[in-house]
Amino acid sequence: MIEQHLMTILASPQSPVRLTLDSAALVHNYRALAKASGGAATGAAVKADGYGLGARNVVALLSNAGACDFFVAHWSEAAVIADLVPAAQISVLNGVGDADMAAALSLGAVPVLNSPQQIQRWKQGGGGRCHVMIDSGINRLGIGPEQIGDGQFDGLFDGLDIDICASHLASADENSGQNARQLACFLAAAAHVPAKRRSFANSAGIMLGADYHFDLTRPGIALYGGTPRAEMADMIRQVAYPQAQVIQIRTMPRGAPIGYNATYVCATEKRVATISLGYADGFRRAFSNAGAVSFGGMTLPIIGRVSMDLVVLDADQADGLTEGDWVTADYALSEASETSGISQYELLTGLGHRFDRVWG
Repeated sequence: MIEQHLMTILASPQSPVRLTLDSAALVHNYRALAKASGGAATGAAVKADGYGLGARNVVALLSNAGACDFFVAHWSEAAVIADLVPAAQISVLNGVGDADMAAALSLGAVPVLNSPQQIQRWKQGGGGRCHVMIDSGINRLGIGPEQIGDGQFDGLFDGLDIDICASHLASADENSGQNARQLACFLAAAAHVPAKRRSFANSAGIMLGADYHFDLTRPGIALYGGTPRAEMADMIRQVAYPQAQVIQIRTMPRGAPIGYNATYVCATEKRVATISLGYADGFRRAFSNAGAVSFGGMTLPIIGRVSMDLVVLDADQADGLTEGDWVTADYALSEASETSGISQYELLTGLGHRFDRVWG
């Protein structure tokens, strides 16, 4: 009885940090990307727990919006969403290792085979439908072009039921010559892969045009509010809004230092607010003396260093701010990335487990 009572107490407190998530914005972004994908179907990368937002909610929303292909990195991630969509709609990007075979065969999700060794393992294990990843130039994961078409791996794909032949762009967020070189490499290599569908474009790749779309596009960061290319700014809406509660408000005298190492010193008497947010939540130290939050239409700059659990704000202009109020971090991903120097992907996927995730 005592243990049960303690568990009830521990489970009941509200977290002082929450991630408010806009369902309508997520669906809007998916539909905008689907429209930009032209005649290609549009899937969704939902790895890293839906880029940190919560894969189950993301998959449920996007499935209802029409998505039929979902991409995760690990088999454990596939298991999390396996009751929400048919297993055949879930693809595991990192392929299948020896330790994965039993789970892969029982779960029924589809491996993306990235090497001749994975292909042989899948064949020998009695695997069925699969995808194949071609490395067209990112040199990270996938079967390299030197491994196909030179006779070394004749018969490699014999007996495989290949649905998708895929590759991944390395520099689609830039107007780089690498994009065209990768496209040419993918076309040449994919000619050797007897697949039903081809897939190449990520979020940024969608904006490179129809030549990159093939049968299926695989957006990720743009679904969640990221804009890897400037021309996406007007089509993509912010989805995630980190919020934190005010713990304390004080008036500091002129000359008072704020935070670790006194990187900010009050030039005049200043009203300051401390909020329950820090780098342990994934709110990066790079926002020290640079980021801001909003409250009631007002901008409250961050002063001093972001610490593990606390951030101090300049609250001089926020007379109505009181302890217990919620403030919202300025976290539109493109602008937050410019402010912090941290990639949009890291800013989003790094948001930690202490946030209550609240969908609206």
